Amino acid sequence: MSTSAVEPGTRLAERFRLEDRVSESDGATLWKAIDEILARPVAVHTFAPDFPRVHEVVTAARAASRLTDPRLTQVFDAAEEEKAAYVVSEWVTGESLTDLLASGPLEPERAAGLVAEAAEALAHAHEAQLYHLCLRPSHLVWTTGNTVKVLGVAVDAALSGLTTDQPALDDAEGLGRLLYAGLTGHWPGDEEEGGLPAAPMTDGHFCTPRQVTAGVPSYLDTVTVRACLPEARKGQGALASPSQVAEALADVARPMPIPISYPSAPAVASASLTEGLDIAHRQQLTVPPLPPTPRPPRNGGGSTLNRVLMTLVVLLVIAAVGVGAWTIGRSLGSPTTPEAKGGTPSSSTSASAEAQVVKPKKAQGFDPLGDKDEKSDMADLAIDGKPSTLWKTEGYTSADLGNLKEGVGLLLDMGKSMQISDVVATLSNAPGATVELKVGDSPELGSLKTVATEKNAAGKTTLAPDQPATGQYVLIWFTRVPADAGNFHGTIYEVVVHSPGSA
Repeated sequence: MSTSAVEPGTRLAERFRLEDRVSESDGATLWKAIDEILARPVAVHTFAPDFPRVHEVVTAARAASRLTDPRLTQVFDAAEEEKAAYVVSEWVTGESLTDLLASGPLEPERAAGLVAEAAEALAHAHEAQLYHLCLRPSHLVWTTGNTVKVLGVAVDAALSGLTTDQPALDDAEGLGRLLYAGLTGHWPGDEEEGGLPAAPMTDGHFCTPRQVTAGVPSYLDTVTVRACLPEARKGQGALASPSQVAEALADVARPMPIPISYPSAPAVASASLTEGLDIAHRQQLTVPPLPPTPRPPRNGGGSTLNRVLMTLVVLLVIAAVGVGAWTIGRSLGSPTTPEAKGGTPSSSTSASAEAQVVKPKKAQGFDPLGDKDEKSDMADLAIDGKPSTLWKTEGYTSADLGNLKEGVGLLLDMGKSMQISDVVATLSNAPGATVELKVGDSPELGSLKTVATEKNAAGKTTLAPDQPATGQYVLIWFTRVPADAGNFHGTIYEVVVHSPGSA
C-alpha cells in the first residue's frame, strides 16, 4: 500500500482503521483512528512517499514507547515498511493550554501547577535521553480525566527535524514560556503563538509576568525569569533543565478540577458532570412534571384504558395542587411567638439562619513552633473568594509534619472580636488531614482555644464549635497533613467564616 493512497477507511497492521484526517503538514498526516481490537480511539501519523525523516520519526517513536510516565503521550506502535510507515499513539481529549487561555490568563497557582506537572514529566523523559525541543501551548493538555498530559515528546522534534546541542536548556526555556503564557495570556516570542498575542516589550526585552499581569506572585515571576528571560535575571541563576524547573515549582499545589458553586434556589439544568446532583437538588424543590395526556385512538378502541389514565392524571393534578395549597397555608397561617427584647434565639436552627458570612481582614501562615511563618505570601489566596486559588503549607516528609512540630496553620484576623458560628474550609481532596479550629482574642497559640476538630478531613470541611466561641482570631490548625505529589502538604482552597454577629 502506498502512503500516498492512504484514505479514510484504510486499515494499518490489520487493526488501526483511519477515520478522520486531523491535520497535514510537510508530508506528515495526523489521523484520528480506531483500534479495532481494543475498541478505542488512537492517533496515527502517516507519511507521504517523499517525506524525508520517516526513519528518524519511527526511531523516536519506538524510543518514546518505553516511557512510563502517565503524563507523557503513550506510543503504541511504530512501523517503517516499504509499503507503509506509521506511528500510533494515544488519543488525548481535553483542553490544551491554548484553549484554557482563550478567556485570559489562568489563576497563577493553577498555571504553575500545570507547568510543574509538565516539568516533572519531561524530567523523566530526559532521564531516558528523550527531549521535546518544541514546547508550545498546544502540547500541554488538561485532560477530560483531570490529569496533565504533555504531547509529542521526541516524536514532534523528529517530525520537524529539530536538533540541538543543549536539549536540557531548550526544554527548560520551553517550560518557562508555557508558565509565562499561563500567567499572562501572552507568548514570549517574536510572533503570536496559537492565537496568543506576543508578549509586550520594554527596552528591547520582554516584560516580566508581574509587569504584564497584576497579582502574579513574586516567586512565580522569579521562576519564569530564571527559566526563559535571561535579560531580566539580574544575577539570578538560570533554570537549565526540566528537573530544575520542577524543583523550583515543587511546592506549588497540583491542579484540581475547579469547584463549582451552586445557588440555593432551583438551578437551570446544565449538561455537565454534576448534572445528576443538580437534578436531585431541583427535585426536592419542585413538583415533577405530569405525564402528557394520552390521545384516544381514532378507532375508538381502548376507551376504558383511556378513561382510567385520564382519571389518574386528574387525581395527580388535584394532589399536587392540594399539597401546594396546604404548604402555603401552613407557612402563612402558622402562629409565631414573638421574641422578647434582648432574648436569644430559641433553637440552633434560628441561630444558623441568622449567621452571616464575615470576610477576614487579613490572613497569614502560622508556624509558631518553627520559623514563625508558613507561606504567608500565599495566605490571602485562601480568602479571595476564588476557589481555584489556594494556600498550602510547606512540604513535609510525613503526615505528622516530619515530626518537626505539633502543627501549622492559617491564621485569620477578623478585625474585631466576634462570635463564630462555624468555619467552612475547602481542603484538598486527598484524605488524611487532621484539622482543628482554634478561636481567641490574641494571635498567640497558647491563647487560642480549640473549639472543633475534624479527623481524616478532605474536600469541603465544616468546623463548627459545640459551644459558643468568641474571638478576633480564627486559626485553622493542621496537626496531620495528607500526601501530595510525593510529599505531604496541608492545602486550603477557600475559607468562609460565619458569625451571628459581633460579640
